[in-house]
Amino acid sequence: MMEAGDTERRRKRLIRIISISIGAAILTISMKTVAWLLTGSVGLLSDAAESVVNLVAAMVALAVILWSTRPPDEDHSYGHEKADYLSAGFEGGLILLAAVTIAYAAIGRLIDPTALTDVGAGLAVSLAATLVNLVVGRYLLKAGREEESMTLEADGKHLMTDVWTSVGVVVGIALVYLTGWDRLDPIIALIVAANIVRTGVSLMRGSMSGLMDKALPDGELNAVTAVLDGHASDTIQFHALRTRRAGRRAFVSVHVLVPGNWSVQRGHDFAEGIEEEIRGVFGQATVFTHLEPIEDPVSFDDTQLDRPEGFHSPHGTTSDQGVDQ
Repeated sequence: MMEAGDTERRRKRLIRIISISIGAAILTISMKTVAWLLTGSVGLLSDAAESVVNLVAAMVALAVILWSTRPPDEDHSYGHEKADYLSAGFEGGLILLAAVTIAYAAIGRLIDPTALTDVGAGLAVSLAATLVNLVVGRYLLKAGREEESMTLEADGKHLMTDVWTSVGVVVGIALVYLTGWDRLDPIIALIVAANIVRTGVSLMRGSMSGLMDKALPDGELNAVTAVLDGHASDTIQFHALRTRRAGRRAFVSVHVLVPGNWSVQRGHDFAEGIEEEIRGVFGQATVFTHLEPIEDPVSFDDTQLDRPEGFHSPHGTTSDQGVDQ
């Protein structure tokens, strides 16, 4: 279990990291706006608009971090970490909005092309802004994985999407300058808009899966079943294994079937040992066990909690791959 001091240190680190993202967004907005004013490129205008989206997303992420890192209370006894998924979904929606904005501006410029000016200076400023996003984006992704924070990972992915957007725009403007074909600028912008839709959809899909209590990924689920299989025998079985994740915390529940002639103390000690081993698989986990006598047919009535296509171990451990707790 994470101590209160560790929780507070993590909270402060997350706030510090997302504050860096906010500062980077303000800086890149300023730089990309200068690049657009210098060149008149719709591609650079679109790029600047996406940086505005970055700023809004980072501010939302800060609010979510302040909320999700709060300790459990009477109204939220399981904690507030699911707020991470709200942030990721919102950020995915903002990315899609940025793509639509870019496409709208590009179509208008495609219909009415305009010659670019001061291309060299504009590209230099844009590339400098792109470098800022690259450094901060990679930092956010690394920190997000370390802290198991979907909010940081989503913001990092958003910034990396912005990096590729900027690279595409710069290449397009350079080609416009070399070829003199003004319509190439909005065409490149449309291609970039189509490409960043993928990242937005991916973030929204991940957010929805978390909010719908999707089961743990196969690697983690297999680690849990390996613990159970290590104790399973003809007289000890497990079923109704159900898992989900909320932020960095995993939730696992399982029914434990043991001989009916065991004492309450022995059954309790055995179940506690199982819970401890499963918690050892994760950085943070809440584990629930329900003890049942293996000889009683009623103990098997609740196997209907398990979907027929759920995992079945050689010793009878079964799991439900994605129901609500």
